[in-house]
Amino acid sequence: MSLPAWRAHLRDPSFRQGSRDMLGTGLGIGAWGLVTGVAMVKGGLSTPLALFMSLTVYAGSAQLAVLPLMVAGAPLWVVWLTATCVNLRFVIFSSMWRSYFAHLPRRQRMALGYFSGDVIFVGFMQRFPKPQPDPAQLPYFWGAATTNWLAWQVPSVTGIVLSNAIPLSWGLGFAGVLALLGILLSMLADRASWLATAVACTAAVATFALPLKLNILVAIAAAVTAGLVTEAGERALRRARARGAGGDA
Repeated sequence: MSLPAWRAHLRDPSFRQGSRDMLGTGLGIGAWGLVTGVAMVKGGLSTPLALFMSLTVYAGSAQLAVLPLMVAGAPLWVVWLTATCVNLRFVIFSSMWRSYFAHLPRRQRMALGYFSGDVIFVGFMQRFPKPQPDPAQLPYFWGAATTNWLAWQVPSVTGIVLSNAIPLSWGLGFAGVLALLGILLSMLADRASWLATAVACTAAVATFALPLKLNILVAIAAAVTAGLVTEAGERALRRARARGAGGDA
């Protein structure tokens, strides 16, 4: 993005609105980022590699999912498959972003893909429910993305750099769990997400005895399947109701 275009976004009221909408989850994102930063170094990654991972991967759920596998010495295919399953939701996000940003150049769309996140997606869809381009959408996205990126990266980098000075007795792991729960509960807005969450919890507990933390992979696969099946069922039900209403007319 050119500097004049970025300055125009900064002056746009939609940019400030997007930033404000992300402030509510910023504290939870920050706590999550701090825990992830500390966990990466405590898990055996060097500080430069952890910094590289935080800045390039920029996916807290995937980072936390693969770290136990890396520490346990899991095969590379297990690590890759777990990360892929965790991030499958971004394929769905991308298909929905297309309705709003397909007209933009590829370079800009790739940047949007990197900065896209769960809470940004939820906030954006609540603000712009109709899948059609609007001049306010791009400034709003960048306002939300900037706030969310800083809320993650600043605590994450802090945790990486100061990991040796932060004792485990502080209970950051528990704080991270609370942060994740807060973010998760704020995103449970429909039947499919509630069902997927319940299925994931049940599957993770039921398969806890699996080696190499494979219960995480099982829980992810079960949740994705449950969510997709529920969404497909609801779409079929809506189509059937529409046909029925048309027939009554």
